[in-house]
Amino acid sequence: MTSSAIISHPIKSIADLPVDKTLATALVSSMSEYSDQLHGRRLWLACSGGRDSLALAALCVQLYRQGKLPCLPQLLHVDHGLQSDSQYWAKHVANWAQAQQIPCCILQAQVNGHDEQAARQARYNIMRAHINQDDVLLLAHHADDQAETVLMRLIQGAGVNGLSGMQPWRVQTQGAQRNILWRPWLTIRRANISAYAKRLQLPYIDDPTNDSGDNVRSGLRRDIMPILATYNPNVIDNIARSVQLLSEAQETINAQAMQDMQQTEHTDLQFSSAQRVLNIDALQKLPMYRQRQLLHYWLGQDEPLPPAKQLVDDVLTLSQRDDQDHQTELFWQGRKASYTIRRYRQQLYRMSSEWLSWLKLPLSEQVLPLSSLSLSKNNSADNSFELVTLCSSNDYIWQLRVMGDALLRLLENSTDGVAQQATLKIAPLDRKQRLKTEMAARPQAGKKLYQTLGIPLWLRKSLMVVSINFIKKSEDGSDIQTNIPLLLASPFESWLLSSEQTDKDTDSDAKSKQFAEYIRSELSLK
Repeated sequence: MTSSAIISHPIKSIADLPVDKTLATALVSSMSEYSDQLHGRRLWLACSGGRDSLALAALCVQLYRQGKLPCLPQLLHVDHGLQSDSQYWAKHVANWAQAQQIPCCILQAQVNGHDEQAARQARYNIMRAHINQDDVLLLAHHADDQAETVLMRLIQGAGVNGLSGMQPWRVQTQGAQRNILWRPWLTIRRANISAYAKRLQLPYIDDPTNDSGDNVRSGLRRDIMPILATYNPNVIDNIARSVQLLSEAQETINAQAMQDMQQTEHTDLQFSSAQRVLNIDALQKLPMYRQRQLLHYWLGQDEPLPPAKQLVDDVLTLSQRDDQDHQTELFWQGRKASYTIRRYRQQLYRMSSEWLSWLKLPLSEQVLPLSSLSLSKNNSADNSFELVTLCSSNDYIWQLRVMGDALLRLLENSTDGVAQQATLKIAPLDRKQRLKTEMAARPQAGKKLYQTLGIPLWLRKSLMVVSINFIKKSEDGSDIQTNIPLLLASPFESWLLSSEQTDKDTDSDAKSKQFAEYIRSELSLK
């Protein structure tokens, strides 16, 4: 049994048939333009079996046999299972590839939904999972596809970035996975590809949903584009030219936004894609149009699609507020992750939901013999150190770098040789616990302490108090419990601590600072 959607030409070898000069020139020119990026990378071709992708596969076979292509791409065909004949389509593509002696892999995809967007997402996900890091995925998108894409984005209210259309070479990231999408035919008209497929008698799959008009793209193709062509027969080429101009304009905007971001981002509080922070005072020094451009650029980092204009407007409004309400938050569901945007004092925070969930993980108390920390196998330039984990997940890890040997030597010199009995205590901050920091004249607790140190609401449960405890003998032989507070640590900052009597004991204060020099808080990706 076969499918009626498959054009009824017999499968035959096309290696020795005439090459289309226009199509070949576009492919070879693009390959030359990106030769440095292509060097050493494995090449795959997304092949639905439709006219465009099968024509691109055929051209690759012809150019490879003629020695004009250094390697054959491997075909990837995705069976979504959405069409009743999809299994026959997959078998047909595999048979055609076998006749051309081109490698082909059939992938099964599970689609969450029934629309074209869901199918597209499933298609890219399964292909991305199959190929390797930094591999190149060759796509047969052409000028007509580009025009339809731009019109779709125009009626959706896209800005310059969206109207720049599809790019011929685009690095795509998904978590730690990084691949390249290569589209060498974006200047080629559909008519050229159709003529080539007809000359070669390619038995391509004519998917009936392509022109059914039951989604935006096919509706534009069937109903709108022919009408636009009556006003100007060069509409496709003109849109392609506009895309190029808009793409160059977007590069200029991005360069300006990147420069502005370097002047406004709070680098000490940045943490990869999990948390990005802007200084509002620096932001407000920019002209209003550059503030909008910067927020658009800043919000869209790490995401394949830009934020909506309404979100940018809402974030701009949040940055302009002069009240003390720190509870307001905005939510954005991006393509790769979801984000919360909040303001604390004069800082704007964009935080991923995964990061905020990590900050809510419970912290536990640890009491470690100081002598055990001196037995570290890690070494820095000057001292051995031990990494003590405070909080960890599959994505993030927060640790203390403790130089045990240095702490022991310093403690022995300060406590008449009782260092071997000393312990390092690391405990979550209790809201009622009173601490004296260098930023306050007297001990503080709770809200007063948070406000003095400028700790945002969402970070207040991720605070750890680090201290040294040891027992000394008094003159009458009784035990004296001694506690030396060292640090209040958060994932991003640490604050020196002292006892409540420190203002009467400057020597103790100096020792606390010395001890704290050998403990560092470190946050990193796993």
